[in-house]
Amino acid sequence: MKKITSLLLLAALVLLLAACGGGDEEGADGNRKVTLGISGSDTTIWDYVGEKAAKEGIDIEIVTFSDYVAPNMALAEGELDLNAFQTISYFDEFVAEHKLDIVPIGSTVIAPMGLYSEKYKTVDELPDGAQIALPNEATNMGRGLLLLQEAGLIKLSDDAGLTGTADDIIENPKNIELVPMISGQTPRAMADVAASIINNGVAVDAGLNPSEDPIARESETAAPYINLIAASKENADDPDFLKIVELYQQDDTAEFIKEHTKGAQIPTFVPVEELVDYQ
Repeated sequence: MKKITSLLLLAALVLLLAACGGGDEEGADGNRKVTLGISGSDTTIWDYVGEKAAKEGIDIEIVTFSDYVAPNMALAEGELDLNAFQTISYFDEFVAEHKLDIVPIGSTVIAPMGLYSEKYKTVDELPDGAQIALPNEATNMGRGLLLLQEAGLIKLSDDAGLTGTADDIIENPKNIELVPMISGQTPRAMADVAASIINNGVAVDAGLNPSEDPIARESETAAPYINLIAASKENADDPDFLKIVELYQQDDTAEFIKEHTKGAQIPTFVPVEELVDYQ
């Protein structure tokens, strides 16, 4: 009887210790687990931030996505704690369209969009009637059109804004033909078109160098295209989430980003209140 009682007490103690040391938000080392969604496969920068966060009692679990829709839906549905993959322009448009209660809690980088070509070395070489692939998501298409305007290939109407379409083109001296497609397909299209507009992260995943390979590149100071860290509205003031933002925005992280991306991404740390309403 004493032996049975001892075993029962031991089992109860084990269960108690397990309960104290476990849980969905706490790892085996006692650190809080925070899930963060990104688009693309390169986790290097967030791995760097994660090493610093672990010393602060926070384990960042990175979840990768291959598109620009799922990370926001997963955040809104509580499947992620944070995400970090999108510009404020795209964020504003997506949140308004889907009526999501998610908010920006910090800024990260500007990752300039580029115009790439396997056939031509300069914009001036593009022939009359050239086909140009570009992302078909509303804000990415608008961004791509602004890049073509900046490169002198087209002119847009004054009311095109950040989400312009082909209908907003009022001058097209080279009779450029646009070929819209999902962002992830734009690098593959390079073999079939004269040039392709490719998002920075998509270009990196495709083995392109966003600082050296484009024949045209958008302004690096375009405020609507600052990337952000987002959280659910109810968790926007979570101290651990804000600590992650702080760690990302430290000088050593900025230097690491510049070195890792070879200048393709520019650390851009602005107050959260500036990350609003670029529509």
